[in-house]
Amino acid sequence: MLNAKDVVVVAPTLILFTMMVLLSSTSSSLATLSDIYCLRTIKDSLEDPYGYLNSSWNFNNNTEGFICKFTGVDCWHPDENKVLNIRLSDMGLKGKFPAGIENCSSLTGLDLSNNKLSGPIPDDISHKLTFVTSLDLSSNSFSGEIPLNLANCSYLNVLKLDHNQLAGKIPLQLGQLSRIKTFSVSNNLLSGQVPVFSSTSVATAESYANNLGLCGGPLRACQGAPRKSHVGVIAAAAVGGITFTAIIVGIVLYYFSRGVVINKKKKEDDPEGNQWAKSIKGTKGIKVSLFEKSVSKMRLSDLMKATDNFNKSNIIGTGRTGTMYKALLPDGCHLMVKRLQDSQRSEKEFVSEMNTLGNVKHRNLVPLMGFCMAKKERILVYKFMENGRLYDQLHAASTSTEAEARRSMDWPLRLKIGIEAARGLAWLHHNCNPRIIHRNISSKCILLDKDFNPKLSDFGLARLMNPVDTHLSTFVNGEFGDLGYVAPEYPRTLVATPKGDVYSFGVVLLELITGEKPTRVASAPESFKGSLVEWITDLSSNSLLQTAIDKCLVGKGFDNELTQFLKVACNCVLPTAKERPTMFEVYQLLRAIGERYHFTADDEILMPSDTSDVSFPDELIVAQEKTQVH
Repeated sequence: MLNAKDVVVVAPTLILFTMMVLLSSTSSSLATLSDIYCLRTIKDSLEDPYGYLNSSWNFNNNTEGFICKFTGVDCWHPDENKVLNIRLSDMGLKGKFPAGIENCSSLTGLDLSNNKLSGPIPDDISHKLTFVTSLDLSSNSFSGEIPLNLANCSYLNVLKLDHNQLAGKIPLQLGQLSRIKTFSVSNNLLSGQVPVFSSTSVATAESYANNLGLCGGPLRACQGAPRKSHVGVIAAAAVGGITFTAIIVGIVLYYFSRGVVINKKKKEDDPEGNQWAKSIKGTKGIKVSLFEKSVSKMRLSDLMKATDNFNKSNIIGTGRTGTMYKALLPDGCHLMVKRLQDSQRSEKEFVSEMNTLGNVKHRNLVPLMGFCMAKKERILVYKFMENGRLYDQLHAASTSTEAEARRSMDWPLRLKIGIEAARGLAWLHHNCNPRIIHRNISSKCILLDKDFNPKLSDFGLARLMNPVDTHLSTFVNGEFGDLGYVAPEYPRTLVATPKGDVYSFGVVLLELITGEKPTRVASAPESFKGSLVEWITDLSSNSLLQTAIDKCLVGKGFDNELTQFLKVACNCVLPTAKERPTMFEVYQLLRAIGERYHFTADDEILMPSDTSDVSFPDELIVAQEKTQVH
């Protein structure tokens, strides 16, 4: 039940995203018709020489979710005609940009790459793709200018316009896209200055290669206006006399030298362009509130020095709740420092939440050691985890490294990580006081200490986030790596539940047993565009589930354990929430599989008073100045 305070916070979110999440049955029905009409218009507007759409997009069907089986169409839920992504890459399609796509009002991803589409990109593209997070129009024949209106697609994470015939200048306003991570306009006819993005990793020189003449950013510097001739100045100086010349020269030299000093000081103050770090330099005398007596007294200035003014080279992870930095104190001690995303909580509320979370202690949770507030900034201090994120251990950057890393994680270690991570989440759900729904469970928030013991991070932080980001960040931010963890019921209800955490944890278990990422499944056929859960579901329906197990684990005496583990994972990701086990049940099932390894002691987690599917709301994660944790 929502109290009045929560209603005030949630209401703007529901109003803003009514069309996208379609909460009422009436709006859902209208959106279904709208999405069907959207796909009809796309099919009718494009020439389909190879018959990809003609053979698959059959509208002579009235069953719920029938469009979700169309080639290249992803739905928010397989039983609901509401389009999430449209992926029509490399189909030989001809025609203009499909204007009717605006009727897919919940669309977040559009991929029309490697076709033969032509004509301009619509000037009102932000109205046609209101919630788009990934837009790939590369390798076509689109012409004209890049529309300025693209800068209004504020949720964009990925924008690929390369290998077209686009001309003119790139709108500098695109640099204001705060969520953008990938940008490419290479192999076009563009000229002029390139946008300045908040991160240098968004666009490299290759992103702009093979154009008529681009400059700025990672490219050569843009030439300014031609310098004025000094002849007039010299003549005037001769007429005015030596004194006037000396005055002019003195003024010029004064401001020039002053400018050099200022610029040099700015560069030293803010070497990485971290404007937010610069803004709190005047408040660095603020003390850090510490929960751990083992840590000596600390100030914000100590954290800034330990992270080299929050230098980008010290970033060890980013996510929806914020950015994590590695910090090295003068005594050689390492810490993790997290800068939270914008929080709308007042100072009093934030301190109260911190006092609650600071008292939440468990061996499978990353210890929160302290926090500090500087102006609008909220910074948390955690114990350092030597082996980083589970995600990075399972999915290294390169294929060869990834395979090598996975081989080094033998089955007993993976089973241990699964069991102990389940114990931590089960404790949050059933034994912690107050009970906590994590909301953001993924292999990226499971950290490993020096002995590879797993510890959950980011627990309890969802309440501190912007309400819009809290409820819809997975979809609107376009973090498709995280999209693979989201329970299918969440887009419809926007209600975080324990069973939603169970689903997300089930995806982590699938990562452990298969070695695959939650999206972009490497072992699936090239034509497969679904998630890890969808791949597992397809294999299960064809009695091929065993083939999903990571090949480096098979045939080493663990096959029975692997099969049992895979079954537990599959039960966690069942499409119906009520059919999923509770986290306590998941922990007990995994613990039974690993009984011979003696990973846990019998009394490490108490039998909760209620192991049923209690749908407790966020209000149970209340802000309390003093909380007794059992």
